[in-house]
Amino acid sequence: MGTVDRLLKATEDIWASYHEKPFVQGLKYGTLDQKKFRSYIIQDYWYLMDYTKVFAIGVAKSKSVEVMKLFAKYIQAILDGEVNVHNGYMADFGITQEELDHTPIQQDNRSYTSYMLSVAYRGGEAEILTAIFSCAYSYEVIARKIVEECPSAPEHPMYVRWVRGYITPR
Repeated sequence: MGTVDRLLKATEDIWASYHEKPFVQGLKYGTLDQKKFRSYIIQDYWYLMDYTKVFAIGVAKSKSVEVMKLFAKYIQAILDGEVNVHNGYMADFGITQEELDHTPIQQDNRSYTSYMLSVAYRGGEAEILTAIFSCAYSYEVIARKIVEECPSAPEHPMYVRWVRGYITPR
C-alpha cells in the first residue's frame, strides 16, 4: 500500500464526513440555499487566486522540468477552468469586480490559503504537493460521490457547472 493510500485509510472517517455536510447535501439534492452558494462562490474565487499562487511558487521551486510542467498545467487548469466556472456563477448572481474587491475574505479561507502559501514559501516540491493535495483530491471525490448517490445531480440547473466541473476524466 502506497503512502497516499495509507494516509487516506487512516483518515477515512474524516473523508466520509465531508459527504454529510449540509453544503454538500444541498449540492447533491439541489436544495442548497442560493445565498449560501453565492457567498461560497465569492470566497472560493479568492481562495482560487491564492491557490494558484501556491502552484506558481511550485513552478519556481521545481527541480525538474516534469514537476515544473505539472505545476504549470494546474495553474492553467485553475485559471481557465475553475475560475471560468466561478465567473459564470458570478455573472448569474450579478457579482461585480467591485463587490469582490469589497467583500472581506473570511477568516477560515484566509487561514487555509495562508497556510498553503507559507508551506510553499518555506518548503520545496514535496511540501507544496502535500499542502495542495487534500483540496485537489477532495473536490473530485465529493463531486463523484454526489453523482454516485444522486445521478441527477449533474443536471440541476443551478449546480450543474459545479458538479460537472469537478468530475474530471480519470
